[in-house]
Amino acid sequence: MTQSLLTALQYYGAAASTLAALAVSLNLGRRITGWAFVLFMTSSMALIVWGFLDRDSAGIGWQNVAMLVINAMGVWRYLISRHKPRD
Repeated sequence: MTQSLLTALQYYGAAASTLAALAVSLNLGRRITGWAFVLFMTSSMALIVWGFLDRDSAGIGWQNVAMLVINAMGVWRYLISRHKPRD
């Protein structure tokens, strides 16, 4: 993989996770929060690829493996499950 593609993955991951965190923090409703978790998942996928393919970045890769699982639970809770979250 080229260095420019790895750099693009790194910056996409950072930007997407920042935007998703903003959307979650604004608490704009169940559907928007669910889509923010989808955005978090794309961020985690980009950072997993970057983390494992770029030298000395495996820690970020492993962290985002865990974050991908956590964000998948958010997608389940807010977009797929029919149960309303407790306050």
